[in-house]
Amino acid sequence: SCHGKAEECISLCRALLSALTWLLRCAAFYAEKVKEPLEQAAAENQLKMCLERLEKVLSSTKNRALIHIAKLEETSSWSTVEQSLVKLGESLNNLGTSPLRSQADNCVSLIKSIPTMLSVHSEQLNKTGFPTVHAVVLLEGTMNLTGETQPLVEQLMMVKRMQRIPSPLFVLEIWKACFVGLIECPEGTEELKWTAFTFLKMPQVLVKLKKYPQGDKDFTEDVNCAFEFLLKLTPLLDKADQRCNCNCMSLLLQECSKQGLLSEANKTNLIDKRTADKENSPCLKSAENANIQPNPGLILRAEPTVTNILKTMDADHSKSPEGLLGVLGHMLSGKSLDLLLAAAAATGKLKSFARKFVKLETPKAFVSPPSAKSGSVRALLFDISFLMLCHVAQTYGSEVILSDSNPPGEVPFFETWMLTCMPEEGKILNPDHPCFRPDSTNVESLVALLNNSSEMKLVQMKWHEVCLSISAAILEILNAWENGVLTFESIQKITDNIKGKVCSMAVCAVAWLVAHVRMLGLDEREKSLQMIRQLATPLYGENTLQFYNERVVIMSSILEHMCADVLQQTATQIKFPSTGMDTIPYWNLLPPKKPIKEVLTSVFTKVLEKGWVDSRSIHIFDTLLHMGGVYWFCNNLVKELLKETRKEHTLRAVELLYAIFCLDMQLLTLTLLGHILPNLLTDSSKWHTLMDPPGKALAKLSVWCALSSYSSHNKAQASARQKKRHREDIEDYISLFPLDDTQPSKLMRLLSSNEEDSNILSSPNRSMSSSLSASQLHTVSMRDPLNRVLANLFLLISSILGAKTAGTHTQFVQWFMEECVECLEQGSRGSILQFMPFTMVSELVKVSTMSSPKIVLAITDLSLPLGRRVAAKAIAAL
Repeated sequence: SCHGKAEECISLCRALLSALTWLLRCAAFYAEKVKEPLEQAAAENQLKMCLERLEKVLSSTKNRALIHIAKLEETSSWSTVEQSLVKLGESLNNLGTSPLRSQADNCVSLIKSIPTMLSVHSEQLNKTGFPTVHAVVLLEGTMNLTGETQPLVEQLMMVKRMQRIPSPLFVLEIWKACFVGLIECPEGTEELKWTAFTFLKMPQVLVKLKKYPQGDKDFTEDVNCAFEFLLKLTPLLDKADQRCNCNCMSLLLQECSKQGLLSEANKTNLIDKRTADKENSPCLKSAENANIQPNPGLILRAEPTVTNILKTMDADHSKSPEGLLGVLGHMLSGKSLDLLLAAAAATGKLKSFARKFVKLETPKAFVSPPSAKSGSVRALLFDISFLMLCHVAQTYGSEVILSDSNPPGEVPFFETWMLTCMPEEGKILNPDHPCFRPDSTNVESLVALLNNSSEMKLVQMKWHEVCLSISAAILEILNAWENGVLTFESIQKITDNIKGKVCSMAVCAVAWLVAHVRMLGLDEREKSLQMIRQLATPLYGENTLQFYNERVVIMSSILEHMCADVLQQTATQIKFPSTGMDTIPYWNLLPPKKPIKEVLTSVFTKVLEKGWVDSRSIHIFDTLLHMGGVYWFCNNLVKELLKETRKEHTLRAVELLYAIFCLDMQLLTLTLLGHILPNLLTDSSKWHTLMDPPGKALAKLSVWCALSSYSSHNKAQASARQKKRHREDIEDYISLFPLDDTQPSKLMRLLSSNEEDSNILSSPNRSMSSSLSASQLHTVSMRDPLNRVLANLFLLISSILGAKTAGTHTQFVQWFMEECVECLEQGSRGSILQFMPFTMVSELVKVSTMSSPKIVLAITDLSLPLGRRVAAKAIAAL
């Protein structure tokens, strides 16, 4: 051992490596000599001595750790070691099966274990359910069907690694969540979304998971093993089959086999087992659903159709648009639109689908000379694409339609309209916004046209202009009605004109009326609401245009979504003719007249009792996060966690909380690490809440969140779901951790106030000996809120370790560091531990549970010379 300076400790590492190289060369030399009969006895004796010395040196973990550091210091010497190992291996065959042979094998395996000292993690074999995986899959399926698969794959891998889940059980949990989702989702569009998620998107996710290193196991074997386990969950599979009216398992197996996730033999074997099992299940086919086609089959067939439609839409239709109209009209019938959209969303094609419709909306789309026939075809193409885009925006979120690649100054009409005029949940529109006030001559002619004409001339209409002018026209008509200039009969005639030919006019009119009603007092709303009622009732006359009934169905659904907020506020009823379309799922989840804090605690308690998060609860949590804000949400859930006193409960709570935090991992992590933890750690009156087990659980949660945020954040992949959030102001982070690095932040000042050498912590050019951390040597941008929060948290931890008083908060810091080491992915540069000041290493080693060579290697950044010196010094002193 060595208690000297860091340089002397590094010399000790090098010396050990030289000794190892020398002993290995001797061993190889004598093992070679054993062949010669004259020298056999002497050589065996010498070899025995070499091997004994080798074993003695290598059996100590401390020595192996010092050699590990030397290996990184001098890569060339390590290659000499590797060559000697090969030589020794060849010579060992002369020894037969003597005790020397086994001794030599033992030494060889010890040396080979040095480079991989840190990557051995034991898997959890005592558990079968993994609520985090379950909740992450449910969250994606319920809220993020259109999201990219890569972020989901990385998140799942992160959970698998942090919780050390064996591969077969990990895949099993993914399928369990998919089947639960299928069984419990609301009917209609949601059900189609779940089916697409399970049968189209999840196999794609597994294909990507297959590419990750799985150790020495074959991933297809793990998938097969997971399905074998799944077959034993007969009630779950029966219920899913009953809901979907088909053999779900067999369809899923075929899909996985197509993607190369299962061998043909395994697929057949599994399908046969399920078929045999189904014969004993209660007979599910009743007369009424015998002829309904099951969704999974329809979704799998819709997927190639999407590709074909995209190809058709790419062709040039400017000369004869009738062909295109046929394709689009066919898409509208029955539930085909939702089937196609769900299939497109699950396979990542929804965006290009939407772009094609946006293109159709541009006035330049068709060039043929206007005639009565082409006029009506144009009107229909405009109308169908407008309705489809509204429907997509409401079902899958408006991000799907927006494009970043528009040429400057040319934002398509629909995007402009959607951003400025389309009511969405939580979006407040201004009815007097210039977007609702177009050119007055257009408005006057439109009012005249709506008021007089019994028949609109479709040829002369420029539809996007009409859609922009209709809001102002409605305002005029509404004023005239309010002031008694127009009678109710005239209003009926006008609304019939609006909704009679082109449904998108009615949609634009209602969009403005919704914004307008919001600004009126309760007693002034009557006529506007009556007008919405008029526009929402379809007109079944003789001379309506083609596909009118199909278009009305979509229009009703769009209007119902648009009016939902306003009608809820005014407690008004409007009967929307929902012919086949489902009502709004997950609507009105919060119980009236109950404080949101009570809702939060009661839902969390229920989820904790059940042991898993269902999609309804996910939606309630999402609503509460919107309403209460990030700090309120995070703070109250952490309080709930700290109330738990039983070990198994706290662990389950952490697994579930991590999954709930996935609703907006970035912001919730910033709040947890930047506000909530520092408050708990610096206020001695709160230290008692950090006792074991809740304190240990909070440490686990904090590390999981920090790691997830840090790894996904570096790839800058916020999901579409998170981009939709109204970003909280980052002001409070800036004030807590100001950007000007010469001025010490609040937290740093807090820390340095009780230090003797306050100037070290806050001086911009900190001396090497002080709290320099790996991140400062790796040029990590401190302009980033997450990096600042992590750097400050580690400074706080460092000051707690160096403080003169100890308490539960010191214990908390220890748990936090232990969990960091537990979850560390080996060889991953840029872990959160790079924010740890180097001076902390010697403090940590004084703590009994942290005083092992492996832990020192794990917490220091060995890619830096300074990191290696710090590690050598700490290990040599152990």
